[in-house]
Amino acid sequence: MKKTLWFLFASVFLSGAVSLAAAGEKLMVYTSMKESLIGSLRDAFVKKHPDIAFDYYSAGAGKLMAKIAAERQSGKMTVDVLWHSEVPDFYKLKQDGLLEPYVSPEAKYVESPVKDPDSFFTPARLGTLGIAYNTKKVTVPPKDWADLLDPRFKGGFGIANPALSGTSFVSVAMMVNTMGWEYFEKLARNGAIMGQGSGQVVDDTASGDLLATLAVDYITIDKIKKGAYLGFVFPREMLVVPSPIAIMKGTGNRKAAEKFIDFLLSKEGQTLIAASGTLPIRTDVAVSTDMGLVPADQAVERAMKLDYIKTMNEKEEIIKKFTAILREKN
Repeated sequence: MKKTLWFLFASVFLSGAVSLAAAGEKLMVYTSMKESLIGSLRDAFVKKHPDIAFDYYSAGAGKLMAKIAAERQSGKMTVDVLWHSEVPDFYKLKQDGLLEPYVSPEAKYVESPVKDPDSFFTPARLGTLGIAYNTKKVTVPPKDWADLLDPRFKGGFGIANPALSGTSFVSVAMMVNTMGWEYFEKLARNGAIMGQGSGQVVDDTASGDLLATLAVDYITIDKIKKGAYLGFVFPREMLVVPSPIAIMKGTGNRKAAEKFIDFLLSKEGQTLIAASGTLPIRTDVAVSTDMGLVPADQAVERAMKLDYIKTMNEKEEIIKKFTAILREKN
């Protein structure tokens, strides 16, 4: 009888300990990555760490930041890890003391035009934007940015609204820094169009409503694989937009957050990122060069420069000026 009671007590104690451990190992990631990518990363991560209850919330960078702001105001933060592509947000969060520094053992492999020397955030993907064009209507593909000023693209080149698209905003800022506002004034005189989101302008190009557009790599490559009448090229001077990842200040799941960042930056995690049609931050992971992508180190070498802190403070002014130029085209 004593032996039976002891066994029951031991079983209850052990199951309770396991439940407590499982309850303590959880992770909430807020990300702007597409569902297919974050889903595949979740599945692979949970396979390696079955003791961690992994969940994510996927939305655009603007919605993510609004959600975090609302949670801060309510005093109930749900997010443990933030991962999206609007780099200025991470500088602002760091400035406001809302991030935890973390140096992953995998960080030494990171190739990126942007790195935080204090390790409050780490690039986990290199988004690139090139020129997508309709292969039925454009017989001679554009090779550089100047080609878009040619009369053959008159009224047919699109750029996503930088007020709606974080990648479009950063791209516009990079192009202004490299080529000046004069370039956009010339585009406007050639009838360039401000579209809606990053996906919409690519759809409009595939349908023939636009001849060409500034286009995000994975969106375009995914449509090409599905048979869209699209071509994709990168001018020599590339638009490379890192997607940083960071641990939020005060998280109760710090260890799980670190494990996810380690996995994401690992060769296994970066191989899944490369498979999604965008650039990994490691040079030991192959990329789909048949679609025009280049290795991470080459992309970094060719990347347009940008002072993100300065840009962060000039965001409203840049969007306002871009909108005025495109709407006042003649």
